Amino acid sequence: MKKERLSCEKARNICIIKSLAKLGHFPSRTTEKEAWFLSPLRSETKASFKVSRVINRWYDFGIGKGGNVIDLVCLIKNCEVKEALQFLQEDTISPFHTPPKKQQPKKGKIQIITAEPLDHPALLHYLKSRKIPVEIARLYCSQVWYHRKDKSYYAIGLKNDKEGWELRNKYFKNSSSPKTYSIIRNSSQQLVITEGIFDFLSLSTINADLVQNSDCIILNSLAFLDRVKILIPGYKRVLLYLDNDPAGKKAASSLLSLYDHITDCSDSYGAYVDLNEKLMKLEK
Repeated sequence: MKKERLSCEKARNICIIKSLAKLGHFPSRTTEKEAWFLSPLRSETKASFKVSRVINRWYDFGIGKGGNVIDLVCLIKNCEVKEALQFLQEDTISPFHTPPKKQQPKKGKIQIITAEPLDHPALLHYLKSRKIPVEIARLYCSQVWYHRKDKSYYAIGLKNDKEGWELRNKYFKNSSSPKTYSIIRNSSQQLVITEGIFDFLSLSTINADLVQNSDCIILNSLAFLDRVKILIPGYKRVLLYLDNDPAGKKAASSLLSLYDHITDCSDSYGAYVDLNEKLMKLEK
């Protein structure tokens, strides 16, 4: 009987770790969620090639590239997809990927799987649609894979001050627990406060020097304004970039009434709701 041809969809579920073993590559160390290898794509002495045992994807930190098992075989063997599928089908029993067993999260709760450098085409396209250069996003954000309602997803992620994540993609805006503000410390006596991820990334795009020479707080929600108030006296100058809506104006007014060294910078984008809207209109 003629053997059924292996489809790309089925091949993507073949275990990367076992396929690497077939090619003569074995992990330097293994944890519950990932395995680290000396890169099969280049010469190195310290393992910087990661395979996620949860989502069965690889990422080579040395070249900034990752993907599924088909992509990997094509690169290692310098071949086309057709030849890669033939290689993966050679075994009589294909070693399909089985994620490690873990405690089931509460229904609807977001569980973070892994964080890696931004490289997914859909996320890069989303950044482009918001006029954020990829190289700026990569300075502050990660590509975060997360689990919710028995499915895995990916998003642009910004870590907060309690190790939780703000998560954004074209279809989803949410966060993992615990939720709080994010802070980026540059050992500066000047503090910049923005409201959300894309406000901060937009400011970094418009005025990179300002961001790089300031400590920066991304509130992630105006509800966390009270939490950052105790940090404000520790700076010589504070610059506010909150939204030009009633909630943002009210928050700015409350801070201006408490401290003399705060400047409300919302006039610099006064014709727009927020910094990202200004950036998108300017770049058209």
